[in-house]
Amino acid sequence: MNSFKRPAGFTLIELMITVAVIGILAAIAYPSYKEYVTRAKRADGKAALLQVQLAEEKWRANHTSYGSSTDIGITTSPDGHYAIAISGTPNASSYIFTASPSDFTDSTCGVFEVNQDGKTTSTTQTTTAKVQECWGK
Repeated sequence: MNSFKRPAGFTLIELMITVAVIGILAAIAYPSYKEYVTRAKRADGKAALLQVQLAEEKWRANHTSYGSSTDIGITTSPDGHYAIAISGTPNASSYIFTASPSDFTDSTCGVFEVNQDGKTTSTTQTTTAKVQECWGK
């Protein structure tokens, strides 16, 4: 009979390997998660601007010019991640609304804009492809 009994438990090497594997997985997963959350917040800002467009057309149908953000009753996005404001003064033929991140920083797309023609832009992106990337994601 063998009189040697192996003690129960983990060795320090086994524990360090486990910690290293968890660290590697976290280093890969966290940036992906952070980008996913930012894209979800961008969807909130874009939804708000689409809501603004509908409200402006409804306002314009009943008045001689487009309305301000207080006229149409939209000052924040549905989930509150973006502040909605108007650039300049709306008139009978034009408006530009902006959606600025209010509770996070979006260095990729920045502030979203939409005008009366439905033209969408992003303040930090200058090329059409990049604007489409921001508005498409």
